[in-house]
Amino acid sequence: MNRVLIDTDILSYYFKGDKTVINNFEKCLQHYDLIEISLITYYEIVGGLLARNALKQLSIFEDFASENIVIAPTESSAKISAGLYSTLRQSGKTLDDIDLLIAGVAIDNDMTLVTNNENHFNRIPKIENWSKRAG
Repeated sequence: MNRVLIDTDILSYYFKGDKTVINNFEKCLQHYDLIEISLITYYEIVGGLLARNALKQLSIFEDFASENIVIAPTESSAKISAGLYSTLRQSGKTLDDIDLLIAGVAIDNDMTLVTNNENHFNRIPKIENWSKRAG
């Protein structure tokens, strides 16, 4: 199993108790000791929880983040994100800057991006969707 970077939407499903996502987290933890998220995902989750004044959920999330790995963007990942932006813009397609920054972190660290947002990230190499049901 390749190292994975958990996107914001998958992390939200995890905290909402989605059984499929939880099972995939457990499978990941059989290979790796910790879950990895980007600092951008940290920002999105904290911002959303603060906007809703969801202080209990914020405390739970902050405990989760402190027990796992939060990967900060680097100059290298920002350059990758900028290259993705340029390529997509030239082809007439765009992604939100936040999504591009998360993708840059994943690519820079040779990680698979785990997301439910396949429409946004289908142009990005190495993605998985842990919220899909087997069937």
